[in-house]
Amino acid sequence: MSRMDRYRHEKEQTSKQNSNNNIFARRQRRQSSDEDNDHLDDYEQDYQSDWQSFDDEYYEDNGQSTEGKPPGNRPKKKIKKKRKKKHPIVRFILTVLILLIAYSGISFYIGEKVGESEDNEVPETENFNGFSDANGGNNILLIGNDSRGEENARADTIMVLQLDGPAKKPKLVSFMRDTYVNIPGAGDNKINASYAYGGADLVRQTISENFGIDCKYYMTLDFETFEKVIDTLFSSGVDIDAEKDMSKNLETPIKKGPQKMDGLTLLQYARFRMDEEGDFGRVRRQQQVISAIFSELKNPIALLKLPYAAGKAMGYSANDVPMSFLAKNSFSIAKGASGVDRLSIPAEDTWSYGQSYDGSSVLIMDQQANQQAIQDFLAK
Repeated sequence: MSRMDRYRHEKEQTSKQNSNNNIFARRQRRQSSDEDNDHLDDYEQDYQSDWQSFDDEYYEDNGQSTEGKPPGNRPKKKIKKKRKKKHPIVRFILTVLILLIAYSGISFYIGEKVGESEDNEVPETENFNGFSDANGGNNILLIGNDSRGEENARADTIMVLQLDGPAKKPKLVSFMRDTYVNIPGAGDNKINASYAYGGADLVRQTISENFGIDCKYYMTLDFETFEKVIDTLFSSGVDIDAEKDMSKNLETPIKKGPQKMDGLTLLQYARFRMDEEGDFGRVRRQQQVISAIFSELKNPIALLKLPYAAGKAMGYSANDVPMSFLAKNSFSIAKGASGVDRLSIPAEDTWSYGQSYDGSSVLIMDQQANQQAIQDFLAK
């Protein structure tokens, strides 16, 4: 074989080998492409299946048929967020509170109307220019009188009740009626004379000027009204431990020791002063009576009667205490069930006996010391 023939033969062999290699490579690429297409087909089928399921749910939820609806172009389904339901215990507590508020308001209103309609001599409502105290408390000036139809009668009892002060619990300050003070516009006299000169508002001014304590509201209560309120609120009586035997000038004798007292007996116990202690013992027993009344509120039955009895007291008496104030301080009133903090003025070791211009016995006090005693008492 010539050199030329050998060259041609080798070239043909090389060309055949390259052709075979190209065929093999094309087969590899085609196989790889077929596999990729298979994966894409699977993905497309899953995608279409997901859309179909999604669309079917959407149209079924909206009451529509899926027949003839093009997949992929249907509106997206709105995902509704579930609202968190309130805990049943919380709802129950809220319901009970609403019912209690409604019950208290209605009972108070009925009691007030009943008190106003009953035949009794209710003092006329006075013009009372009250102010909140410097410590933020809206104090109530409590005045008890036994006028018996007399005009310009002196006050038998003068107290200041604080419910919403810094201590957030009942605080009671009692003023002995023989305390010698300066009455604005009337000069020096016993503190109980201020009521005869100018009613509840002059009592307020007198207390403010001499003791540095202001009152926002007032309540004037006669003794007949006190009896009715006690008997309405506590039908079985009030538990109290009498200090001693009492009988002089009393309608019903009182024996020493623990007992239940109705309205009349409780009133006699609070007013008794025919002993060696005089006004000091009387003021102490008045505070004991107020504390015993608060303690009775531990009884759930008495607590349910409270709105009605409070309304009756408002109907019987001259006052400007709003119901909203009592409702707002209901928890403070409830705290009084465990005891009411009490202070008598003049405070211990801050006074001495003296005589007024007309020769009657009076209590001469250290004004600054008593002002400080009141501030310290109300602050804690």
